[in-house]
Amino acid sequence: MSTVTTATTGEPTLAGDRSRPRLDWRLRFGALSLIWGFSFLLIKVGTAGYAPFQVTLGRLVFGTAVLAAALAWKRERLPRGARTWGRLAVAAFLLNALPFSLFAYSELTIPSTLAGICNATSPLWGMALSLVALSEDRPTRIRFAGLGLGFLGVLTVLGAWQGFHGLDVRGTVMALLASLSYPIGWIYVRRTLAGTGNSHLSMTGAQLLLATVQLAVVTPLFTSFPAHVSWLPLLAIAALGALGTGLAVLIQYGLVAEVGPTTAQMVTYFIPVIATAAGVAVLGESLRWSTPVGAVVVLAGAALTQVRPRSGSA
Repeated sequence: MSTVTTATTGEPTLAGDRSRPRLDWRLRFGALSLIWGFSFLLIKVGTAGYAPFQVTLGRLVFGTAVLAAALAWKRERLPRGARTWGRLAVAAFLLNALPFSLFAYSELTIPSTLAGICNATSPLWGMALSLVALSEDRPTRIRFAGLGLGFLGVLTVLGAWQGFHGLDVRGTVMALLASLSYPIGWIYVRRTLAGTGNSHLSMTGAQLLLATVQLAVVTPLFTSFPAHVSWLPLLAIAALGALGTGLAVLIQYGLVAEVGPTTAQMVTYFIPVIATAAGVAVLGESLRWSTPVGAVVVLAGAALTQVRPRSGSA
């Protein structure tokens, strides 16, 4: 569920800096895992009272409000330049407007547990795409094995040996396309927005603002104004935006700056576990044996795709 706009290379905390407890980053890591893991449950609750585009718009409004407050607190300005804003508009579509909407639509017909597991395929898509789009991303046997293992896990989750019996194909495809949209967006950002000189907070604040504008234009065209206010879904949307889209980004930046991007990105592997547990425990969603088994295989494959070659290795 990441919304980061640039390849993050924040400076880690100095080894001698003991101003914060050593356990502090682990607590924030756990909080980030919980927030993003529960996001799929919140989407499900939100779509029970509002149309998917309305859920996404509300999510972006609340998320943008958190980022705007952070920008004001730090007295940072939004980026300048028409070219930068044009590229940010594309990033906003690929990293926010499109995947958020696809996940919301997918959860009309598939369980939140399945949506959370589909989200875990992003590293697999990213590895496959980077081999084509990023010349510096070298393929290795281990990473190819991880790619094959990961997609074997996807087939296990979907019950391919049963002919995908009982599976809503449309909803599942939407969730997989949402997970594919993230690495496409990351590659685009890496190629066009790296090195702009603006802070990550400023860039992401502008990105969320543009995604909000995009949904504000689209939503009235495809939905009608709600006849009444459904309070529980509305609260779920507010939490999804303020926590899952706003606060989570701020936590992630802090983690990247303190422990580095590699450790911070490990949160990806906890999200489907929490999403599955939340869906089963809170929403009472059913769970076949193939779902957790396939999820483990997906995560193992995704982990292998992130293994970088040592210097001088093939």
